[in-house]
Amino acid sequence: MELFDKLTEEHIDFIKDQKVFFVATGVAEGTINLSPKGLDSLRVIESDRILWMNLTGSGNETAAHVQENPRMTLMMNAFEGKPLILRIYGQAKVIHHLDQEWREFINLFPYSEGSRQIFDLSIELVQTSCGWAVPEYEFKKERDILDKSNKVAGEKGIRAYWESSNTKSLDGLKTNIIEKNIGK
Repeated sequence: MELFDKLTEEHIDFIKDQKVFFVATGVAEGTINLSPKGLDSLRVIESDRILWMNLTGSGNETAAHVQENPRMTLMMNAFEGKPLILRIYGQAKVIHHLDQEWREFINLFPYSEGSRQIFDLSIELVQTSCGWAVPEYEFKKERDILDKSNKVAGEKGIRAYWESSNTKSLDGLKTNIIEKNIGK
């Protein structure tokens, strides 16, 4: 195991090669959330800062958690090639559609009707470990189901879905997705 206070060039190259990453958040009491993320949704902005686009999904735990407790952990592991686990710990901020930063960052990502939030992670600690017990898998392709579903729903349908399914976490915490997106 090695510890770093920011990402090295080697870490950044490793991140660029990954097809999936995992996000963990939690508050003092209640459910801890761990979510897999994929597609072209993560950007290393600086060696101590990462942005990632959160696309519309069945839950909205990460947004609810980060607004109450900004701790976040990202994890990537090599499923192909040299084994490695990379964990990135830091403090995150939720950026909603009406926030000034949204307009600054949204064009860093491919357009999606389902773009829900951008998370801005300030890195405090980077940890690497061996990953020797992680199995090897061969990448086949990206799944396009979410993209197709978002296109069918359209922006209006997605906003309606947010209202019915994305306003509260499993523990009843507000995500502020509607309040922050009223003008959209």
